Amino acid sequence: MSKYQLVCKQCGRVIGDFGHWFSQDQKCTCGSTHAEVEYPDVDFATLDKATRDASQDFYRYFDFLPVARRENIVSLGEGAIDMERWAHLEQFARRQGVDCEVYIYRNDKNGGTGTFKDISASLAATAMKEHHVPSYCLASTGNAGTAYATYLAQAGVECSVFVPADVEADTLQALEATGQRVVVSSGDYGAAKAEAAAFHEQAHVMISAGNIDPLRVESKRTMVFECLRQLGGLPDVYVQAVAGGTGPIAFDKGFRDLQPTHPSLRMPRMLLVQQDTCDPMVQSWERAEAAGFPEGWERDFVKLPSTRTRVSILTATTPGMYPLVAPIVRRSGGSFVRVREADLAAYGHEMRQQTGVLLGPASAVCYAGFYAALERGLIHSGDRVLLNTGEGAARAAWFRNEVDNIR
Repeated sequence: MSKYQLVCKQCGRVIGDFGHWFSQDQKCTCGSTHAEVEYPDVDFATLDKATRDASQDFYRYFDFLPVARRENIVSLGEGAIDMERWAHLEQFARRQGVDCEVYIYRNDKNGGTGTFKDISASLAATAMKEHHVPSYCLASTGNAGTAYATYLAQAGVECSVFVPADVEADTLQALEATGQRVVVSSGDYGAAKAEAAAFHEQAHVMISAGNIDPLRVESKRTMVFECLRQLGGLPDVYVQAVAGGTGPIAFDKGFRDLQPTHPSLRMPRMLLVQQDTCDPMVQSWERAEAAGFPEGWERDFVKLPSTRTRVSILTATTPGMYPLVAPIVRRSGGSFVRVREADLAAYGHEMRQQTGVLLGPASAVCYAGFYAALERGLIHSGDRVLLNTGEGAARAAWFRNEVDNIR
């Protein structure tokens, strides 16, 4: 008997394991593509033992992941990252009258491609290897495509990555170095997604299910487990930059998995950050908040006609995940936060001056969000704050150059 099962979120039907899911073109027989993994026979009370495992990747949580055999694991040392305490952020907060602890989860230290997509790509590669999936495709602005191409190559799975015409040259070079197929669209990210979908239909290959992909969610929810391992509990505040929002969706899933056996846990206040050049979720939240969150507020979201952002991995003019993400934020007592894209290089400069570390532009959005949240009074004395950053600066030459030019 499998230790897990996929259950359709629309009709409640039990689908089976990922072998069934893949054979049904990643959808339920009712047509829904939204399924969630359940572990009916797994005792999450035993998670405490897994947190003491010395493994240097997130497969220390093998018993709580939807894979059956360890010999199928495809890993490059991802997901076992120290949560660093950044004193300069705490010192700044104290000068504002807020005495808090600040930790940062640096996904640039992942062993695969140095982004927060690595654990998702690792679990996907493992599942596809386990169920003999020959080929896969996805559209990407950079991080997901590079991670999936890298890990699926390790698993012997052919991967086709469709990227927008304005893809960063550094990203394109990294993608091509994986030896996988890279298709540069003639249009924007939306066009790349349409081309990937057409290829999926015509070539009958698996395709990424996006932000609600159960493999992405199950992998990223292990951050909740890492909080227990490293912090001894959950933070009071969780800060992350978002385009689609798999991170908060996954954190909520991990919290729900643990709540029955860890009833003292409390969901952190979710503070989700977007830059002002592409901020449809922030605009949608502000509109709902001003109206007092009327019935159906989560389905009334802003669609931007275009974007001016240079932070390509945070490009989502139509926030299709808002109806899922925004209620999580509201239940947590959190909010959406806007930062100025024009200020990101200055924040990057300060980060490097204070820590010797330069993270990428999407991570700088998260970093800037801490300051914006402080200014709005969203962080309080006594809070333990966790910043979940996205990526390093290796594939963002324009951002590195802007930071270098600050004197």
